[in-house]
Amino acid sequence: MEPKDSTANEAFKGFTNSDCPFYPCHQGVKRAFNCLFCYCPLSAFDCPGPYKAFTSKNGVRRKDCSACTLPHDGHTQSWAFIQKWLAQPVLWDGGEQTRPWPRESENAKD
Repeated sequence: MEPKDSTANEAFKGFTNSDCPFYPCHQGVKRAFNCLFCYCPLSAFDCPGPYKAFTSKNGVRRKDCSACTLPHDGHTQSWAFIQKWLAQPVLWDGGEQTRPWPRESENAKD
């Protein structure tokens, strides 16, 4: 088996399970839907995805990431997005969204 960084086969970066009873779980995905991150590995971390913070009935602060399509929008793009944010993870502090995607500085480059 070749290491991921030396293979031309990028199948490990994602898949689409069109037989899933919840597919598609997010509307507005423009590229091949990526089911690899069905449960986003960034849920416990600060991230630029559009989330809302709320307090559960048990008094625990949680993130509602249901409006976020970033981990699902294309196999290659979503893989790169998750890898970038996991490279330097910052634990989520329970606060409100402060860095929504896309950030203003990135919009200015378009």
